[in-house]
Amino acid sequence: MTATANDQRTGRAVAGEELFDSLTHFVIVHNGQSRERAERIADQAVAFVVTAASATVPMVPSDDVDLGLHALILHTKEYAELCERYAGRFLHHNPKPGGGPRDPEKVITSARAMKAAGFMVFDDLWTVDGRNLAQCDSDCGRPYGQA
Repeated sequence: MTATANDQRTGRAVAGEELFDSLTHFVIVHNGQSRERAERIADQAVAFVVTAASATVPMVPSDDVDLGLHALILHTKEYAELCERYAGRFLHHNPKPGGGPRDPEKVITSARAMKAAGFMVFDDLWTVDGRNLAQCDSDCGRPYGQA
């Protein structure tokens, strides 16, 4: 896991403990994840939405982060409030027409956008079909802007 405890933002802090605990519980119960992994998934899902609110690149979640994103969207009131607070509008969920695989380049770009937005990114959760896409990115796992 690549993440450093410095001035980076966390999805957990943005969500607040009540919503964060509910998201974590949802991911544990509905997706069979351990508490520690569910917490990290929930964190990344909130950070993803906040980043997507102002991103200038297409945002696509990893397979793991998508579990938390779906949990967040099902918390409709809190999701709508989060969207309004950070985007000034509701952010609709637009699955890829006809399904199909995620575009790995867009997943990589999303993780990088989150890092650039100042969020802590757990690189090991940025996978597609079991393949890690975020490890040793252009900044070798360090928060962007730091030597």
